Amino acid sequence: MRAMEISRPGGPEVLTPTDRPLPQPGPGEVRIRIAYAGVNRPDALQRAGAYDPPPGASDLPGLEASGEITALGQGVPAEALGQRVCALLPGGGYAEEVTTPHAHCLPVPEGMDMRSAACLPETYFTVWSNVFRRAALQGGEVLLVHGGSSGIGSTAIQLATAFGARVFTTAGTPDKCAFCESLGAERAINYRSEDFVEVLKSAGGADVVLDMVGGDYIPRNIRLLKPDGRLVMIAFLGGPKAEVNFAQVMMKRLTVTGSTLRAQSDQAKAEIAEDLRTHVWPLLSAGRCLPVIDNEFPLEEVGAAHTRMESSGHMGKIVLKVGG
Repeated sequence: MRAMEISRPGGPEVLTPTDRPLPQPGPGEVRIRIAYAGVNRPDALQRAGAYDPPPGASDLPGLEASGEITALGQGVPAEALGQRVCALLPGGGYAEEVTTPHAHCLPVPEGMDMRSAACLPETYFTVWSNVFRRAALQGGEVLLVHGGSSGIGSTAIQLATAFGARVFTTAGTPDKCAFCESLGAERAINYRSEDFVEVLKSAGGADVVLDMVGGDYIPRNIRLLKPDGRLVMIAFLGGPKAEVNFAQVMMKRLTVTGSTLRAQSDQAKAEIAEDLRTHVWPLLSAGRCLPVIDNEFPLEEVGAAHTRMESSGHMGKIVLKVGG
């Protein structure tokens, strides 16, 4: 099968074409013939040598894909063969075929094409597990999403709005701010010209902050959180270290938490998948939440896709066209 591998740690140019044997599904796994694969920041971290795949996972990057199930491992029901699915992957998505636990597959939502479905797993698993499970966001609460124009951000805005939360977000250009507000954000804050702390405090503060920036955003997030607020960290584009006044955490009874998705157990990911099937997939089928696609690239041009993502000029998701 065709695949794109990381020839050595480095920039987008180290992603090179290769031929690989077809992967064979193990117990509880399926093999998927990939139609489209999503491109995500963890892929770029792996490419740079900063995010190793978990033990036993493919060394190929790619954490989500859509396609058709072509082979079954032991214990997978026979009716799964031929199903059109989108799936969370432990790796291996930059290829024509991939294996993953059957429990991490979800049906392509009704009325949605494969291209859009490939954009769902990584962002929806991440947002659901962090915003709704870890931070327990409730209808009527205020959510601040940093990086609102990203794939994660655009997903968080739509999902939180669909569940009745008030959403504020940050973005770096007027166009990105307008994009975020078109998705349902009550207020998009241009962080280059406005102080998001003052904007949120003037609105009464936030109950939950979803942050992928870190660095000096961390103490600022703590300042703007309401009593009993929750700060959820999912990435550190601005660095993982900050000076924090923990007296504010104590006095306001704050919760500071975070997670990565890839390192979680197969069972934990399967539980998130079941939550999504029950609570979120009906919203997708009804068109109340939709993935936003910034750009599409052929599999062999994945280096250009990474360049686009790392420029931070994109709004929404970037996908690779793999199969027919």
